[in-house]
Amino acid sequence: MHDYCNQRGGAERVFSRIAQAYPFAPIFTSLFDPSTVGDLFVGRSITTSPLQFFPLRQKLFRYFAPLYPWAFERFDLRRYDLIVSSTTSWAKGVRCRADALHICYINNVSRFLCEDEHYVTALLTAHLPSFSKRLVRDFAQPMLDRLIAWDLQAAARPSAFIANSHNVARRVRQYYGRDAFVLPCPVDVDKFVVGQGAGGYALVISRLLPYKRIDLAIDACREVDMPLVVIGGGPAAASLRAQADGANVQFLGEVDDTTRQRVLADAAVVLLPGQEDFGLVPLEAAAAGRPTIALRAGGALETLREGITGAYFDVPQAASLAQALREFRVGDFDPQRLRLHALEFSPERFIERLHDLVARIQRGETAPSPSSIGAAGSAPHSLQEPS
Repeated sequence: MHDYCNQRGGAERVFSRIAQAYPFAPIFTSLFDPSTVGDLFVGRSITTSPLQFFPLRQKLFRYFAPLYPWAFERFDLRRYDLIVSSTTSWAKGVRCRADALHICYINNVSRFLCEDEHYVTALLTAHLPSFSKRLVRDFAQPMLDRLIAWDLQAAARPSAFIANSHNVARRVRQYYGRDAFVLPCPVDVDKFVVGQGAGGYALVISRLLPYKRIDLAIDACREVDMPLVVIGGGPAAASLRAQADGANVQFLGEVDDTTRQRVLADAAVVLLPGQEDFGLVPLEAAAAGRPTIALRAGGALETLREGITGAYFDVPQAASLAQALREFRVGDFDPQRLRLHALEFSPERFIERLHDLVARIQRGETAPSPSSIGAAGSAPHSLQEPS
């Protein structure tokens, strides 16, 4: 079970490995685009919701938010004893038999719950003039309140949570009052070739959403006169292109995996300018032998080893990132050492640990207490056995 399979982001790549762990299980999702992710689920039985037949679903799926609770609650799962869901918002809300086991792999608590001002408002008003943004925000508030109420109810339904990081496990405890096991996301290490950064550019790989803070990367690279390449698409694309006018920035949009891996191998450095739930991009960069400069926050604290696989900048401002770029020296990082770090997060290890965790939950084991998760930023920087 996954929120939607109509884009090729980190969550979908991780879900493809969860699906691989159960090769004969049917897949349920609200939306499926075979032209985008069909190769990740070849030969699988995929059941979609009625939203699959809505017009303009590929462009407007983020605006279907009021309909996703209905879409997931209507799936008939009465025949299944074990449900494994992968979610950022919606799939945790499916209804199962009382005696069924529902294990939810959670990428983050719903952003409309924990990052309303930075995520929902920016998404709703991305293309509007400033005088109308407040009106739209006030109009949307009742809908948002209903979604928040549903989300809190839905979070009580899974039998157990598995978080993709200690960072997200803390959020699950804070917002949902639930404890979570921790299992870091896998990285498709074998798909990446170690590169030497021959292109000399900085690289951002991201969905183009406001909270990703790609604007910081544009301004920082402009300040230090470094070429920037951006891979990804999303609703913030137009505003980011306008911001980059006159700067040495190339937007590649959505690209196939072969192009993505080639561009990554040739990058001098990869930038992670926003706070991420897990920090998958630094691991993919490491698999290609390329270092990352990331904001010192969120999941990147668990996937980047300072001085070994990259560096941090401390303040979410372009000047802080620009200073980190000035201090960056590509020769300080050994591509082979970067690769070894990424191997700790291989898909094979992920699937093995997922099966182990599911078996332990089936035996009645419970997730660790909040005290064992630790303070923000204190998690170790390597793959941990589920605690």
